[in-house]
Amino acid sequence: MTHTTTSIDIAAPAETIYRLASATERWPEYLPHYRYVRLLERHGQAKVVAMSAWRDFIPVSWVAEQTNDPERPTIRFRHIRGWTRGMEVEWRFEPIATGTRVTIEHHLAFKFPVAADWLGEHLIGGYFIDDVAGKTLARMKALAEGAA
Repeated sequence: MTHTTTSIDIAAPAETIYRLASATERWPEYLPHYRYVRLLERHGQAKVVAMSAWRDFIPVSWVAEQTNDPERPTIRFRHIRGWTRGMEVEWRFEPIATGTRVTIEHHLAFKFPVAADWLGEHLIGGYFIDDVAGKTLARMKALAEGAA
């Protein structure tokens, strides 16, 4: 099982950050490493999105079910297609004295017949997830602190 945690402290209220993060269809407008996010289905607070980002010059793509909970607030993704099928992702927004700590957790039981744990940890987690999640949170910080 691969588990990654990426966090950042943002000097802005959770509502501001949540509003930016939950509007995934707009991510390519303000996250330069995102190629596209396409809304495939919508069911209330849940939606299915096709997403693609750059890891340096390598395009990565997946389809995920996204559930937004503005009350908590949290955003959850369950990858349903792509190399990361089955991955569970959760965005959490924790109030701190200086604003909000935003944490993205990824959980993946990588289903590959050989060296699944190593590939999950080093290739998927260490190379792709850490890079894309880190860039996403850094840009969310810049946007939210500019809006605060």
